[in-house]
Amino acid sequence: MIEFDKVNKSYGSYKALSDISERIGSGEVVVVCGPSGSGKSTLIRTLNRLEPIESGRILLNGQDIHRKGLDVNAFRSGIGFVFQQFNLFPHLTALENCSLAPIRLHGLSRDQAHERSLSLLKRVGLAHKADALPAQLSGGQQQRVAIARALAMQPPVMLFDEPTSALDPEMVGEVLLVMRDLAAEGMTMICVTHEMGFAREVADRVLFMDAGQVLERATPEAFFNRPQHPRAQTFLSDIRTPFAGANT
Repeated sequence: MIEFDKVNKSYGSYKALSDISERIGSGEVVVVCGPSGSGKSTLIRTLNRLEPIESGRILLNGQDIHRKGLDVNAFRSGIGFVFQQFNLFPHLTALENCSLAPIRLHGLSRDQAHERSLSLLKRVGLAHKADALPAQLSGGQQQRVAIARALAMQPPVMLFDEPTSALDPEMVGEVLLVMRDLAAEGMTMICVTHEMGFAREVADRVLFMDAGQVLERATPEAFFNRPQHPRAQTFLSDIRTPFAGANT
């Protein structure tokens, strides 16, 4: 479904992506992990044209999504993207947040959009909050509304850019549970996340990035138990012993 072909991206002298070549199949769940500044978020943001690329190609179902002349707004309407900071419209209810794009972009009637959106809010466990404004919701609830909003456009692929990083620890689980359900239903998903438990349990494949390169690609079982690249070994060791050397 998705192919990166020798993709490069720089910010000035900083090489954010260096000759990235990867393929992601339909229905595959891929977790992208690595240290801060490794290029993870840049990689996922190139997939819906939030970041331009300098060279190479990115294909979605065979379509070059960075070609000149592409209708970017129409293209983005078919890609589900869940951000760190929810990005809900503060003056709209949960139901209205989910219904806006299907009405404006897909031409659904208000009743049709509300029916679809209410079904999706039920799917993420928030049908009872349909009339609540974002300010009346917890962080975890807002992120679940954001997921429902992305699903309302019936996208073939969902992109998650560290969707739990802005949440309090007790709210992380409720968001990951929704993502687990999506994966079980066969949704194609690319997730940039620090939640290694999610990667271990749900991912079909893990991509480990550092300094703009994919240094390791493996199944979760192989990545967590037998990492091959020295940088991946150090990364996992640091995660497992975050307080090593601290005085207690």
